[in-house]
Amino acid sequence: MSGHSKWATTKHKKAVIDAKRGKLFAKLIKNIEVAARMGGADPEGNPTLYDAIQKAKKSSVPNKNIESAVKRGAGLEAGGADYETIMYEGYGPNGVAVLIECLTDNRNRAASEVRVAMTRNGGSMADPGSVSYLFNRKGVVIVPKGELTEDDVLGAVLDAGAEEVNDLGETFEVLSEATDLVAVRTALQDAGIDYDSADANFVPTMQVELDEEGAKKIFKLIDALEDSDDVQNVFANFDVSDEVMEKVGA
Repeated sequence: MSGHSKWATTKHKKAVIDAKRGKLFAKLIKNIEVAARMGGADPEGNPTLYDAIQKAKKSSVPNKNIESAVKRGAGLEAGGADYETIMYEGYGPNGVAVLIECLTDNRNRAASEVRVAMTRNGGSMADPGSVSYLFNRKGVVIVPKGELTEDDVLGAVLDAGAEEVNDLGETFEVLSEATDLVAVRTALQDAGIDYDSADANFVPTMQVELDEEGAKKIFKLIDALEDSDDVQNVFANFDVSDEVMEKVGA
């Protein structure tokens, strides 16, 4: 590859990463604003805000942006928007169930963007309740491995209400009831174990196994959905083997 082509390719990749990071920053900041509006500006007395701030810091969101978001949300600084949470349900390629969680100040725009992303990428919208029964709300804490073993993590969180610890390769995933999320996260902190994020997420009760082609299609759909500023999270009940994941990555 010639020097110029290499530069152009690298620049394009960096632009994609920067654009994604910009979107990610905006979503994390929105999360902080909403948490501060719901429970006040003090992270110590507002666990949701505490976790939103932690997640933003782990993703390198600048402190001044975090502080401004807290102030806007708590009404201490002008400019806060009135966001509402809306859940959309649908099916992706291969019958994969998809839950789309939006945080928006414009319901019509959110609905339109979600619908367009779904229909253009082999998905279809579904009626409320037709997909959500396939998911349970769970506390999900992601712990970077480092020198830790599964037993280290399990030992720290078992008495706090953790249900299982899963090895995800470079990280461990700790699952609990959503109501035990703060207790589990606190138990990790007390044990001196660092964590990347602590969220109440929708975890599927059954999964659809996908081949390489199916995986490419569902990743394309999720990318298109996450490209919308109004979409906070996308949950889907697919499973992809390591072997397929490597092929798709390549």
